[in-house]
Amino acid sequence: MSAATGATAAGVARMERARRGPAIDAPTVMLALTIVLLGLVMVTSASITIAGRDGDPFAYLERQLLLVLIGCAAAAVTFCIPTERLEQLAVPLLLLAMLLLLAVMIPGVGRVVNGSRRWVHLAGLNFQVSEAARVLALIYVASYAVRYEEALRGGLPGLARPLLLLAGIALLLLLEPDFGAASVLFITGFGVLFLAGARLRLMLAMLLASAGAMTLLVMFSSYRMRRMTAFLDPWADPFNSGFQLTQSLIAIGRGGLLGVGLGASVQKLFYLPEAHTDFLFAVLAEELGLVGVAVTLALFLALAWRALRIARRANEAGLKFHSYLAAGFGLWLGVQAFVNIGVNMGVLPTKGLTLPLMSYGRSSLIVTLAWLGIVLRVHHETVHGSRRGLRAERA
Repeated sequence: MSAATGATAAGVARMERARRGPAIDAPTVMLALTIVLLGLVMVTSASITIAGRDGDPFAYLERQLLLVLIGCAAAAVTFCIPTERLEQLAVPLLLLAMLLLLAVMIPGVGRVVNGSRRWVHLAGLNFQVSEAARVLALIYVASYAVRYEEALRGGLPGLARPLLLLAGIALLLLLEPDFGAASVLFITGFGVLFLAGARLRLMLAMLLASAGAMTLLVMFSSYRMRRMTAFLDPWADPFNSGFQLTQSLIAIGRGGLLGVGLGASVQKLFYLPEAHTDFLFAVLAEELGLVGVAVTLALFLALAWRALRIARRANEAGLKFHSYLAAGFGLWLGVQAFVNIGVNMGVLPTKGLTLPLMSYGRSSLIVTLAWLGIVLRVHHETVHGSRRGLRAERA
């Protein structure tokens, strides 16, 4: 082929890519935007009293709007990164995750908030490194599942390696301490490995061993035991260890079927701690009632299902790494939303996890939207890959 012919072919390829344009999964975008907008409304309602003490009742709304814009910009950036490039960088990204989790332990670098060293100060904002570290770790897990597929399906050695890695990262999270983030990472990692073909009986055995190890961590940690006893009987000490949960249950109970009305929550008036972050769902249940709760659950289930559907289509197109990335997002979203809502309803012990895309949380919102950009990229590449395959078959 001559140089002129090659240049012409390259030009035609560029024109074809430009003509095709990005393939955006509209249902995913609409579901995510709906959850974000609902979160903006509820953050404003839950924080207006607290913010009003400082003279600006809409301070948290303004900050959350800024975070949404930053998160959307991050999603646009991740959407532009070829998924194949993420697979190539899986190991460096894993090392970056470990460095972030180690850096937060360094005095002067990591910042202590509410007794936990989880944040670093960047550009005037506190950034929770565990949010980004979990995504980077799961990118590596997805890459491992593709590169060592036969070993993973073959038996214990192939499964043990990624689980030991997850255990190491979970240990770094526990040192912060962040038991909730460690638990969600482990469960999501297990889910991705199971979808990649790990044997069910080995997965169950490892899951039981992990559950036993976490139980021991709770038993030999005084503050975790206090959380557990408060969870089992919050009314035994309703003004101390059980205060958060009892106030959350009162808020949910007051909501009834249709709620007390938007903005009319009583529990957010200095009764319910962290009303605009970890316990936002309780305020939503009080103000919007069972109907609002059902709509919120339906939105999260639909977004998680949509991500899993994108993962299935990518797998059918032979894009396994893409499939595991999208599945990881769907699993993580479902697990973290379930844990947060379970904590608010007293089904699970207090974990300190935000409600994805809704709670006021700087790093959580930005990282979640950035990860959503990766899922949209997976859809884009799957659609264009399928179109190329159809054209090849017709030719």
